[in-house]
Amino acid sequence: MAGDKAQSIIPVESVQQSILMLRGHRVMLDSVLAKLYGVQTKALNRAVKRNLERFPAEFMFQLTQQEAETLRYQIGTSKGRGGRRYLPHAFTEHGAVMLASVLSSPTAVAASIQVVKAFVRLRELLETNRALAGKLAELERTVGQHDQNIKAIFDAIRQLMSPPTETKKPPIGYRSESNRPKK
Repeated sequence: MAGDKAQSIIPVESVQQSILMLRGHRVMLDSVLAKLYGVQTKALNRAVKRNLERFPAEFMFQLTQQEAETLRYQIGTSKGRGGRRYLPHAFTEHGAVMLASVLSSPTAVAASIQVVKAFVRLRELLETNRALAGKLAELERTVGQHDQNIKAIFDAIRQLMSPPTETKKPPIGYRSESNRPKK
């Protein structure tokens, strides 16, 4: 029943908005996960340090200074007093689930379910977009072929609409010596 409570508190859509694209991976930052799991960021990072063997590179990585600066400008946080002393960690979907097992609180387990649902929904949206992009490309090719065909039809209609060129044709029928044209 704790899961029901967390699911009602944390909408999947808000979790989905917290997923970022870094280094070609969809990830969530440690501070966001800490908030979702109901712990402080430093407590979350301590738990990760105690269990580093559970977090291989494909589950978690630490941001570079440049990545952190870029995110800071995108998110709009200040660089004033306080704040973080260390560069943030980014967790993939598998890392976020592993993190919930390391924290092992009912809130963390319930929140990890919402995190997984958000990652799954995002994956479905991306697949839908890929299928839509494929159909759009196919439609563009078809329209391109239709454009060529329509142009050919218009050219043929224009030729039919243009007045025939006058050519002097000899009269039809038998000619006698008297009605032959003189040279």
